[in-house]
Amino acid sequence: MDEKQKISFTYEYPRPAVTVDAAIFRFENHLWEMLLIQRKFPPFENYWALPGGFLELDETLEEAVIRELEEETGLKGIAMEQLHTFSALLRDPRHRTISTAFWGVMNTQETLKAASDAKQAKWFSINDLPLLAFDHEEIITLAIKKLKTM
Repeated sequence: MDEKQKISFTYEYPRPAVTVDAAIFRFENHLWEMLLIQRKFPPFENYWALPGGFLELDETLEEAVIRELEEETGLKGIAMEQLHTFSALLRDPRHRTISTAFWGVMNTQETLKAASDAKQAKWFSINDLPLLAFDHEEIITLAIKKLKTM
């Protein structure tokens, strides 16, 4: 955005935060696996979660999920499609947050590199997932249903 296109905000009422989450799968050793990151900071510090984060004012949802996935795991070039928007009132204990989840399948071998607010990035069997942050179990359940219809 150039200076003339800057958006000014003068709302009287509070607005929700907008986030994105990436449900990324791979097929390895005859099993479907899902990519998760271990959170470095509260809330849910040390819990596992989908890669994702907050939308920047100058990007689309699609750009945000690509950026967040690369920032937290080092992965890029994965084709993703929109899965669903999650808007439960208490999905984030910090404030009102609405998240659009995307999903995709990784077809190449890439080294994971945890960075940004991710302590670790790791693949888990979809049949043996750890304790998850936020409402990510709900997101993953829907993503697995989508995966099984491929």
